[in-house]
Amino acid sequence: MPRERLPLLQLVPNLVTILGMCAGLSAIRYTFDGRFELAAALIIFAAVMDGFDGLLARKLNAASSFGAELDSFADFVSFGVAPGILVFGYALAGPMAGVGWTFVLVFAVCACLRLARFNISRAAPDGPVQRHFVGVPAPAGAMLGLLPVFLGLSGVLDPTRAPFLVALYLGGVGFLMVSRLPTPSLKAVRIARENAIWIMIGMSAFVGLLFLRTWLTFVLADLLYLSVLGWLAWRRSRTRAKG
Repeated sequence: MPRERLPLLQLVPNLVTILGMCAGLSAIRYTFDGRFELAAALIIFAAVMDGFDGLLARKLNAASSFGAELDSFADFVSFGVAPGILVFGYALAGPMAGVGWTFVLVFAVCACLRLARFNISRAAPDGPVQRHFVGVPAPAGAMLGLLPVFLGLSGVLDPTRAPFLVALYLGGVGFLMVSRLPTPSLKAVRIARENAIWIMIGMSAFVGLLFLRTWLTFVLADLLYLSVLGWLAWRRSRTRAKG
């Protein structure tokens, strides 16, 4: 019997996933070379590709169990291993390297556990669209974890002067990924039609700032996301207190 032929379009999402994983692996290589800006840019690129592969899989009707597992492995490399190594190489590889590496391990393990939990929830029977994630998603966790690098590259602060604080922060981001804190899911966000124009204007401003002050823009984006997480945690604690 002739072998079943697979349409090339069915492979496109997996190819995008592999492209993102190669970017994450390359970020590790450039961290070793001391090219920290390029390493950070590659992790950001991997995050963009992570958003595209799922979108393409849905639009091309090419979702598969193989693609889902491949995506998880790629995410662990790009958003668990690569950011930890980059933060270590940039801010922690000094007198406190041992302590710093311990928190890098905590961050990477938490990213792995976050992805494993996501896989379990994804395998559950289909239900209503989730209005939030449980814990910080791995790509967002990677961007938060890179905040010390963004601060250093933007010239705002020198994270190498406070390696212990950087290590604690990295571990804290890891715990946010495995926490039960509900975090926003863009898939479930709905906006009024009359407000759509403001979203587009805001995105235009964000892109303009990226070209003007790239690393400072990512600092501000991280701080905004952290403030949203803080507000969600505060609202959750108030709800529990009232209950």
